Amino acid sequence: MSTGRLYALLTDLYQLTMLQAYVIEDMFDTAVFDLFARRLPRQRNYLIACGLDDALVYLESLHFDDEALAYLASIGKFKAEFLDYLASFRFSGDVYAVPEGTVVFPGEPILEVVAPLPQAQLVESFLLNQIHFQTLVASKVSRVVTAARGKPVIDFGLRRYHGIDAGLKAARAAFIAGAQGTSNVLAGQRYGIPLSGTMAHSYVLAHSDEAEALAHFAEVYPDTVLLVDTYDTLAGVRKVVALAQRLGSEFHVRAIRLDSGNLLELSRQSRRILDEAALKQVGIFASGELDENRIDNLLKEGAPIDAFGVGTRMGTSADAPFIDSAYKLVSYAGENRMKLSAGKATSPGRKQVYRLEKDGYAVGDVMTLHGESQAGKPLIQPVMREGRRLTDTPTDLVSIRHHCQREIAALPKHILQLQQSEQSYRVSLSSALEMERHRLSGKQKLAPADSFCRMNRNSPPTGGNTD
Repeated sequence: MSTGRLYALLTDLYQLTMLQAYVIEDMFDTAVFDLFARRLPRQRNYLIACGLDDALVYLESLHFDDEALAYLASIGKFKAEFLDYLASFRFSGDVYAVPEGTVVFPGEPILEVVAPLPQAQLVESFLLNQIHFQTLVASKVSRVVTAARGKPVIDFGLRRYHGIDAGLKAARAAFIAGAQGTSNVLAGQRYGIPLSGTMAHSYVLAHSDEAEALAHFAEVYPDTVLLVDTYDTLAGVRKVVALAQRLGSEFHVRAIRLDSGNLLELSRQSRRILDEAALKQVGIFASGELDENRIDNLLKEGAPIDAFGVGTRMGTSADAPFIDSAYKLVSYAGENRMKLSAGKATSPGRKQVYRLEKDGYAVGDVMTLHGESQAGKPLIQPVMREGRRLTDTPTDLVSIRHHCQREIAALPKHILQLQQSEQSYRVSLSSALEMERHRLSGKQKLAPADSFCRMNRNSPPTGGNTD
């Protein structure tokens, strides 16, 4: 079953009630919608745009089958003429977006939809669902990878992510943002992400003797990682040493895994035991309630840990579990539109974002109206034309990952730090866009262009409906 058919009803009811009203009013002129983040979550200095591929797959195949139409008819809210309209519904619009893996900041469009108003309206909920979540996870994982200082990070969180789709999409976003692999086998099969994982405590507990369990597992999987903290961690390490001495040249265990306790002290003592036994080649893999701050502290203290398995706190973005994201109408029937609600004002019209660089580092962005000439690198690119994905839109996860790595490497150090930066990354508005904001706002007083980014960073939403 195609994504579009499967998820045609994965929308909010008000999208469909508005659609029926649009159809009755004959409102089919071209609309432009921007999808963007209003502000950064606390302790975040940047975001990693992610989820575009799922958005385009959905848009290409979106349609209502007989079962979906029958259900809508049963609700009693929709006229037969509107259901006939939905029966032939296909997305025929254009989409512009920043490439997946691109660093973005508040107010900047991650994606723009240009389509007949009913089409552009209907897709809001699904696009926000996919791009919000994957951007949230990729942005969190980027911080974890930064904290790990080049040491491998593996996604271990499937069992505690919020549902099946989240489990798959979190693994995808994590790989794009720099994780080396995942424990999620379906994600490995679907996306080609390298798989990682060996044994759980239950394997040791199922045996009557810990040393016997470790020996049997190493016999089945010689090049493996052995979990040593089921009972007494250091005693478990010594059992690995004894196994190495017994097997001699047949011992090929790559690492031990620490999953609980004081990881700093246990890693130091484990390293000493391994080194004294001439097992310097055996690494130390750590897991268990890790996030970027704990990893950063461990490595600052000199913990001899070689790789990290990170789960719950990473894929759920536990410290900042949502982005205040929005999908807003910015133009209809050739006229720019602008929302003026307090704390939720938008910028009107189709846009482009130009990134300014100096000595290989990003120093600021300028957001312009579409078609303006501006120095810098344009970020927003066409990705879909008349409902069909453009062939040069990247789909290869490795290529997207490399793009993300280049984007992160170009960030200034104060933006990459884990703490909230006192110096915001500057996002300014072109004079033409600023003038258009003032024209549409009338007497409404707006913040000046050079304070645009600061106006939108790290302040909590007001609560209630986030429309």
